[in-house]
Amino acid sequence: MNITAEQERSLIMEILTRMDVKKEHAEIVADVTLDANLKGFSSHGIGRFPQYVKGLKVGTIVKDADIEIGKETPSMALINGNHIFGHVVAYKAMEIAIQKAKETGIAVVGVHDSNHFGVAGYYSDMAVMENMIGVVIANTEPAVAPIGGKEPILGTNPIAIGIPSNKHYVSVDMATSASARGKLIEAIRKGQKIPENVALDEEGNPTIDPECALRGSILPFGAHKGYALAFMIEILAGPLVKAASGKAVRGTANPEEMCTKGDLIMVIDPSKFVDIDEFKEDVDEFIAEIKDSGENIFIPGDMEVKNINKTKENGVALDEKLYSQLKDISRELDFDLDKILI
Repeated sequence: MNITAEQERSLIMEILTRMDVKKEHAEIVADVTLDANLKGFSSHGIGRFPQYVKGLKVGTIVKDADIEIGKETPSMALINGNHIFGHVVAYKAMEIAIQKAKETGIAVVGVHDSNHFGVAGYYSDMAVMENMIGVVIANTEPAVAPIGGKEPILGTNPIAIGIPSNKHYVSVDMATSASARGKLIEAIRKGQKIPENVALDEEGNPTIDPECALRGSILPFGAHKGYALAFMIEILAGPLVKAASGKAVRGTANPEEMCTKGDLIMVIDPSKFVDIDEFKEDVDEFIAEIKDSGENIFIPGDMEVKNINKTKENGVALDEKLYSQLKDISRELDFDLDKILI
């Protein structure tokens, strides 16, 4: 079955409200989760939501806490998320980075003791909407083996970059692995196989079975290049921000463990370098050059725009197992799921 964006938002708000989550926090979680579905990142959308519900139940996601700024200068801050929703922590961190960048030209905010925050591109978009460049990186639970090894040590370690433009949505949001872990979890839920050249089993052999892949390891994208980038992110989103790295990272996929991953958020104000209008015009001229080089040329961000239009027209897909999970949640919270979805 398919549901509308409004139905997805209403469902998330209903569940979180009944679980006594602050309205402001619930609205951010709903917005980020819906953003993932609209852009086509279904593995980080409503399909991931039952994980957050479980985290609330077991206490690894804390409802009654606020972020704390541990260290701060005019151009940086280090945030303790106190294990509230990762979406809320990243949202607040980006707000701080934007405000500081407006004053200093560039700002970096580190985060520790947070939680899974959905799609990284949502937060880089926040900077773009302020005519700024946003960069977001994070580490995750081990899922990727080093080149030449078979034991997962690195995370899928996403990176998102958003750049302001007059005419285009310019954004990259990707894992440094050949597949996000969430896509494997989604494939298991849907009873699907995964593509070839994505993962290895526990013995280090190629596999298209998502369960074997989760027990084994996901390949880095681009072989040694993806591995190197994931390696660097592990440090920048780990030791640099007082978070864990490598096998000590927990809680991004398993909601029963307290999350130990970290985030690093950077904002650059182009107007401190050049005239902002000239910058955006130069960006658009470069994009025109790219698109004029052939037919059906895409730039980073075009697929998301295409998916947004498609999802708004056709709705968000709920597979039977996900619907059943949401039905169980609604039954526990004593409300009729179908009154919202049908």
